[in-house]
Amino acid sequence: MNLDYQLILASKSPRRKELLESLEIGFTIEAYPVDETYPDDLEHSMVAEFIALKKADGFRPLRENELLMTSDTVVINKKEILGKPKDKEMAFSMLKSLSNSQHEVITGVCLRTLKKEVTFSVATKVTFRSLSHEEIYHYISTYQPFDKAGAYGIQEWIGKIGIEKIEGDYYNVMGLPLGALYQQLHQHFSH
Repeated sequence: MNLDYQLILASKSPRRKELLESLEIGFTIEAYPVDETYPDDLEHSMVAEFIALKKADGFRPLRENELLMTSDTVVINKKEILGKPKDKEMAFSMLKSLSNSQHEVITGVCLRTLKKEVTFSVATKVTFRSLSHEEIYHYISTYQPFDKAGAYGIQEWIGKIGIEKIEGDYYNVMGLPLGALYQQLHQHFSH
């Protein structure tokens, strides 16, 4: 695919960088700190898209030939949004709540040029089998999942041993819905 723009990934996430590289599209990275708060009354399914838009709004002014990509991933479990855990206790509590149940992972993406904006989100359902306390403690101490929403990375050990079923895009759970992203880029920003 030949993009009509210079793509900028506005993210510090090594997973998003790796995923975007796998689409074989050239891009640069410009990361910056962003306030990721959202209104309490915002519908949970809209939070990821809201934050992706907020990240785009906080970016420097775009040039004519630039295409900005921002995104955010949220984990929704039992009608609660699980953010990034602040410590081991919080990570344990999150993983215990995900154990033996199904949750939803939603990634929102904003693609913006000076003249056009496309925003979308993709949801994936993930079911964990029952996780023992030992498995959870091992994962937290070995993998330190403090930079991950819901306290886990699907591509890491816990995903390999703990996930029973996935409904939807696996890569979405990692942080970018690659199929939908490719389609949107192809449809709106390439020739």
